[in-house]
Amino acid sequence: MSLPPCFASDNYAGVHPAVMRALAEANSGPAKAYGADPLTLAARARIKTELGDSAEPFFVFLGTAANVLALAAMTRPHHAVLCAQSAHINVDECGAPEKHLGAKLFTVPTPDGKLTPELLRPHLVHLGNEHHNQPRAISIAQATELGTLYTPAEVRALADFAHGNGMYLHMDGARLGNAASALGLTLRQASSDLGIDALSFGGTKNGLMFGEAVVFFRPEFAAEFPYIRKQAMQLCSKMRFIAAQFLALLENDLWRQNAANANAMARLLAKKLEGAPGVVIEQQPQTNAVFARLAPAVIERLQARFSFYTWDFERNVVRFMTSFATTADEVETFAAAVRAEALAG
Repeated sequence: MSLPPCFASDNYAGVHPAVMRALAEANSGPAKAYGADPLTLAARARIKTELGDSAEPFFVFLGTAANVLALAAMTRPHHAVLCAQSAHINVDECGAPEKHLGAKLFTVPTPDGKLTPELLRPHLVHLGNEHHNQPRAISIAQATELGTLYTPAEVRALADFAHGNGMYLHMDGARLGNAASALGLTLRQASSDLGIDALSFGGTKNGLMFGEAVVFFRPEFAAEFPYIRKQAMQLCSKMRFIAAQFLALLENDLWRQNAANANAMARLLAKKLEGAPGVVIEQQPQTNAVFARLAPAVIERLQARFSFYTWDFERNVVRFMTSFATTADEVETFAAAVRAEALAG
């Protein structure tokens, strides 16, 4: 049975065939548990090759866990984490950061999902005041939840700002592959070379079945993390199955091929919808997200046929996400349906 195209999330996509093969190959006989197996050791070494000698990677199951546990290594309960108001850790993690860190999130309104030193500076006025949570970490997403990208210079400026004020910089890289591909950078150039202290390196949104990596670039954070990960129930006993997927993702830059397709399909969708009566594209896609404004009745009719999310209910803005598996034919089919429904009003 042929299913309609899905534009709800890149999480909806299946597993890349090369990753599935790697999982099958890993499923051969016994192997040491908890990361002592050859595949995990090889995957950790490969990530160090990709991100630099200072990188210390640790595998976890989930993106939310990657973000929360990375920040847990950097903060204590009297600290605060500065993030964009639209950040995943603020909007889409059900309060997990504040519950498990005990620290406070200081959220910053932004027009484009991107933080700047100027936007952050007012939150530092109480540094040293024992009556206030002390800012300790800045968390940015690359790409952001609004589909926008930080330039390398912008990330470097935030890292310098953080370090100059006794703080650290964390990058939520759930879609780091999409960002690096769009910017024409290597994974290292898009992350560790820019001075970040910790990275949540996403795999699930780029072709993996499951699995993320927390990567530290400061040895003091890496030293404590094995205990943080275990206590948080994210130490995978059969870790070889996460590791095998990352090895496949990094082989021959599969991550870049997957991300490039997702990004290209978003650009194609935006182009197909451009100028359609009743469709307003909010911004040209920088990665694999298209935000569009539609009439409420149009949204309702389309959602009866296709999977996608309403992003802003007040402004009737929807989000269309593409993935490594999205095809040009699917984009054509979906764009034609959007245009037809929008024209019908």
